[in-house]
Amino acid sequence: MRDIIAIATLIAAAPVAAQDAAPAAPAPASSVLASGMASYYGDVHAGNRTASGERFNPDEMTAAHRSLPFGTKLRVTDPSTGRSVIVRVNDRGPFHKGRILDLSEAAARELGIVRRGRALVEVALADPAEAAIAD
Repeated sequence: MRDIIAIATLIAAAPVAAQDAAPAAPAPASSVLASGMASYYGDVHAGNRTASGERFNPDEMTAAHRSLPFGTKLRVTDPSTGRSVIVRVNDRGPFHKGRILDLSEAAARELGIVRRGRALVEVALADPAEAAIAD
């Protein structure tokens, strides 16, 4: 009888032990890094140097973020419309309190936020396949 109980206990514990030993799966590429207000900047800054050293072009799909490395590709989504864009971080900012991202005018236009000037967005790392297509 003890043998049966011991075997049953081992069989029941095996899947738990296997789960504990398995490496953690990487976070999905679409997991949200942040959500908050985003605004955009346009023609008035065209040609100025960004923090990365390149010249700002409002017609490119770029963004300013306070701390992410330059070149980071982000998927920015407006949850109220479901529209999203892939942008590349090339500048620092925003410097307006309460905002998490400044978008180029082209990115804001694609998201449909130009008339509003700002919008609540969700920011996630872009899937590598999507980021390659956006290049």
